[in-house]
Amino acid sequence: MDEETVKDDRVSGRGLLTVPNEVWALAVERAAIIGPLAESSMGGYAVEAAAEQLGVSRGRVYFLVRLWRDGQGAVSDLVPGRSSGGRGGARLPVEVETVVREVIRKHYLTRQRKSMAAVHREIIRVCRLRGLPVPSRNAVRRRIAALDPRTETVGREGREAARPLQSAGGEVPAIVEVLEQVQIDHTVVDLIVVDEQHRLPIGRPYVTVAIDVRSRSIVGLVITLEAPSALSVGLCLAHMVTDKRASLERLGVDVTWPMAGKPRELYLDNASEFKSEALRRGCEEHGIKLNYRPPGRPHYGGIIERVIGTLMEMVHELPGTTFSNPAQRGSYDSDARAVLTVDELEKWLTLAVSSYHGQVHGTTGHTPLALWTAGIEEQSPPMVTDAAAFLVDFLPVVRRKLTRTGFVIDHVHYFRNALKPWIARRSQMERFVIRRDPRDISRIWVLDPDDGSYLPVPYRTLSYPAVSVWEHRAALERLRAEGRAQVDEDALFRMVEQMRTITETASSTTRKARRNAERRKRSGTAAETELLMTRPPDDLPPDGDNNRTDTEQSMTPFEVIEQW
Repeated sequence: MDEETVKDDRVSGRGLLTVPNEVWALAVERAAIIGPLAESSMGGYAVEAAAEQLGVSRGRVYFLVRLWRDGQGAVSDLVPGRSSGGRGGARLPVEVETVVREVIRKHYLTRQRKSMAAVHREIIRVCRLRGLPVPSRNAVRRRIAALDPRTETVGREGREAARPLQSAGGEVPAIVEVLEQVQIDHTVVDLIVVDEQHRLPIGRPYVTVAIDVRSRSIVGLVITLEAPSALSVGLCLAHMVTDKRASLERLGVDVTWPMAGKPRELYLDNASEFKSEALRRGCEEHGIKLNYRPPGRPHYGGIIERVIGTLMEMVHELPGTTFSNPAQRGSYDSDARAVLTVDELEKWLTLAVSSYHGQVHGTTGHTPLALWTAGIEEQSPPMVTDAAAFLVDFLPVVRRKLTRTGFVIDHVHYFRNALKPWIARRSQMERFVIRRDPRDISRIWVLDPDDGSYLPVPYRTLSYPAVSVWEHRAALERLRAEGRAQVDEDALFRMVEQMRTITETASSTTRKARRNAERRKRSGTAAETELLMTRPPDDLPPDGDNNRTDTEQSMTPFEVIEQW
């Protein structure tokens, strides 16, 4: 590398986290040679030897020695690509550097949390009083960016707020690449939404958000009417790992959202949905490491919590907001002011995310988009082309033994002729691992114990309607409340149809009924995405009372019910 042609003022302090390991290793190697040389008499032989060891010219050795001395022995000053100063450079006179550090300590690292502009004004004042040249605002910004993240947070927000930046050993976690670590969390949205049919209130939805720690980019977002679950996490992951252009086009939103790819590590709290077998097995399948906050350290995931807080502050500007608490809401009637549907809220949040990506982040000193772009230039993250097939690996897991008539899960029978070879030797086989989408239980995915692929298996009776788990459970509870000791499949689906009829009739009058109707609509009529079929469905169901073949059923596109 011809470093003399490179001008780069990005490598400083927190910016060092972006330096690749091999580049940092070179800087350490240089320091081992340049450090002792800078403290010696700098004889010609010593300089020549150093040049030979480092593979550079004698002039470059003298340049590196000057950098070492000016920087008071900082290894970071020897990172390849550093500029010696000039426009955008990192060097300031020692007296000015002292003033900058002093003002930052006294005015920036305080609980008063003064702005960058205020700190720069104070530096200008002190420099003029002492007859010193005034540093540029960018020079001050770089030195603030060079602060230790934990020191900065302790000074401006207190020790409790700094907990997310401290590992068990007390060191700042070195996240140096995009998607090296992603944090995920949920919250109930501070907004009342309305149903699409009657435009009447149905309550508050939930949002699941994923943020890339290095760039602070929002890499995944999903809105549901269901409480947070393993499925919410899987949907958010599926949104994260795939190109978002198709979903943006489906939403009709003209923005860019380039952040996509598989994360190397998920950093999560200890909620049950983050410790589900579905998430663990899915992450193992795709080589994603799971890491959890230490117990009793609720602020350890501060990065994701802060970005969710920022989103909710923006939501407070929308009609129908509930604000953060009743005191803030006062006499504001959130239900009466509610106007947005879930889809409209999703569009608005997508626009808000795009705006957020273009704003300078207070911690990194750069826009999330700029850091992401720089990160993928160094190393492009692996992408997933089939979101639906990826999502199957994160669906909730159930285990069942195979019977002569197929699988039975919660009184519902599943069968296709492709199961017959397994049925013939079922006595030799353990329970099967089965994935089931809670939003639509009309089909399950059975893990082939021989080759590890998934076989889609539909209802045995194809005329039954697609239902969600929550509809199925409600019908089951209603049957038991009526005193049904034995529940048969036909009675179960008849009850589902009766409850749907009741819901449709009541949907214009009751909030719960409208919400249930909206949940069901979002569970069956969303945009379709082709599912990667692992084997050709070429068999027929065992019963002859259906006009549709198993081929037609299994080739039905996998429906992405909850859109991102």
